[in-house]
Amino acid sequence: MQDTSVKFAAPVGRFLLAFIFIMAGAQKITGYAGTAAYMEMMGVPGALLPLVILTELGGGIALLIGWQTRLVAFLLAGFNILSGVIFHLVPSFGLEGMAAQGEMISFMKNVAIAGGMMMVVALGAGAFALDNRKTA
Repeated sequence: MQDTSVKFAAPVGRFLLAFIFIMAGAQKITGYAGTAAYMEMMGVPGALLPLVILTELGGGIALLIGWQTRLVAFLLAGFNILSGVIFHLVPSFGLEGMAAQGEMISFMKNVAIAGGMMMVVALGAGAFALDNRKTA
């Protein structure tokens, strides 16, 4: 039983972690103008949006298929902390009540995802990953 759970836990975890990045990248493409405007409002140049999309989509897909998994997970952890600080840790905007609580929950979500990514860094891709393919 334990061998089966160990074998399937890592790829399921990779899928769940990758899914949020793939979906976020895709949503930024479909809502490009609005996302760029939001970035600008938060003090981040909208010109960086293609890099953000590449990071989310490319990193999410790489994580999903288990390619360069530890490196990708490390970079996505850093991306999550950075984006959480920039976009959700916003005490200077004077948010009160539910708005402030929602932003703190979003920040903590970013921190938790970064924690999951660091577990991937520590433990590797697990089963069903390109990182495990045999080279001749």
